[in-house]
Amino acid sequence: MPITVQSFAKINLGLRIGARREDGFHDLLTVYQTIRLHDLIRIGISRGSGIEIRCTDERVPVDESNTCYPIVDKVMSVLGVSRRVVIEIEKSLPVQGGLGGASSNAVAAMLGLESVLKKRLSASQRLKIAAEVGSDLPLFLIGGTVLGVGRGEQVYPLEDLPAMPCIIVTPGVGVSTPRAFAQWDRRLANREKNTEADRKLTSPGASDRMDQLGRELSAWLSESYSGAPRTARSVRGRLGNPLLELVRTGIQNDFEEVVFPEYPELSEGKKALERAGAEYASLSGSGSTLYGLFASSAKARQAAKILRKQGWAAQATATITRRQYWKGIWW
Repeated sequence: MPITVQSFAKINLGLRIGARREDGFHDLLTVYQTIRLHDLIRIGISRGSGIEIRCTDERVPVDESNTCYPIVDKVMSVLGVSRRVVIEIEKSLPVQGGLGGASSNAVAAMLGLESVLKKRLSASQRLKIAAEVGSDLPLFLIGGTVLGVGRGEQVYPLEDLPAMPCIIVTPGVGVSTPRAFAQWDRRLANREKNTEADRKLTSPGASDRMDQLGRELSAWLSESYSGAPRTARSVRGRLGNPLLELVRTGIQNDFEEVVFPEYPELSEGKKALERAGAEYASLSGSGSTLYGLFASSAKARQAAKILRKQGWAAQATATITRRQYWKGIWW
């Protein structure tokens, strides 16, 4: 019998882009957070061989370029199994939206295939295969709040934060991640052409910005785990939701610098979320999805209504903890 798996989305709580590496990737520093919105992935096997992908959304490739294809191929090879695999994708998440939909689909396919075959990979095998297929696949093998470094594929579970209401806004544009990185590289190259005097007036360089976010995250984590006394203000913030304490450190998404000028509607979407009462709003990944975090479910639902009346495609949802993530994967 086919297995159905929920394929949850993620948002980025801050994202710093470092310099371009020799392997063509960029060093990244980000905090991933899984959210309740999801696709459905159905995995079935039969006699024979080959991989078939089915999806009614025309924007989703059904050939070898779909991320599900290489991960299933690698899993079958490592497990030493030959079967015909059929993957059905019921798409709800936006395509090229910055929510990690394709990567989440692939990890869901991996987990579903293991279940159908009644064979299991080791945790290290799963992470190795996921990292080989894509930079943000490994986060979906952890779930909840996850620190991402390297090119994003080196992942570490952080303190499991309580769920928080949020709104996802999906403007009708798609942002190409490779194009966004290329624009970032051009922006850095232009900065380097400035004179030393001019450079002091511009934004910090890539490594400086990476260090800045690293210090902010370190300070937040130190307070989270040290048990040191907190000020009345921080205690109130933590009791409200420690996730807000994190975003109030001033974390930002570097992609906003290059994506917003090209797609002004995304900048307007972020402002609309803030006007609707978001405690924090940001682009997720390279976009085009925007999200806002809200103090309560009631405020999020009311804000979603306001945004939809303004013409925005807005969905009220919530972040999910690691436990909720793994409990919810199996449909």
